[in-house]
Amino acid sequence: MDVDNLEFQQDIVASDSNSPLHLIREKEIEISGRMLVAKRQADEIVADARKRSAAIVSAAHDEGAELAKKQDEQIRAEVQREMAEVGTKAEKDAAALQEAIGQRMSEAVSYVLDTVMGG
Repeated sequence: MDVDNLEFQQDIVASDSNSPLHLIREKEIEISGRMLVAKRQADEIVADARKRSAAIVSAAHDEGAELAKKQDEQIRAEVQREMAEVGTKAEKDAAALQEAIGQRMSEAVSYVLDTVMGG
């Protein structure tokens, strides 16, 4: 495009600024600009929502892991307590059985001696 042609185009645009086509073109440009702004805002909203969603999922995962760990610790503590109770009861039962054996042993020895000696 040469300089004369460019000047001619600029004169037409300047002198034709109130024509319906020029006004329509200005509105098209204005609407296009608004659409670009709206699209960029929508993209930002979607990106922000995705970030928040990822943060929520991560927090839920962390919270779930923490709850599972606490539940595991509670179950282990309960099992340890029950094992201690069973162990204590077993020790008491063994002591009672040992005492009963001790008492009956002397009775059994006396019975065997009486039986062998002809009593």
